[in-house]
Amino acid sequence: MGIPLREIPDTSIFDLRLSRRGKRLNRMCAALCSSAEREAFKRDEQAFLARFELTDDEKNLVRTRDFKGLIEAGMNIYAMLKLGSATGNSLYRMGAQMRGESYEQFLATRNIKDAV
Repeated sequence: MGIPLREIPDTSIFDLRLSRRGKRLNRMCAALCSSAEREAFKRDEQAFLARFELTDDEKNLVRTRDFKGLIEAGMNIYAMLKLGSATGNSLYRMGAQMRGESYEQFLATRNIKDAV
């Protein structure tokens, strides 16, 4: 018997339960590895999302670029980077949004000058 897990405030732990919940979202993001699929996404986002049988809530999270909500819905951070790349959102821009900060506020907490 293992040590019981304790919740970490403001943190989502990507476990099997969350992985199962985010299966459709992660599959959709995996498709964005292909340049043809990224073009399809940019050309007609609604049609692209429909191909992956996303729920209305999942589609809304993608449409509104709610990165924190996507993580909570089971999206893997590495998969989310594909979505960020396709939508012009860098890791730091996504991080700022997830923390409820402006990009400039978020950058001030980093030790890297001129990060993007």
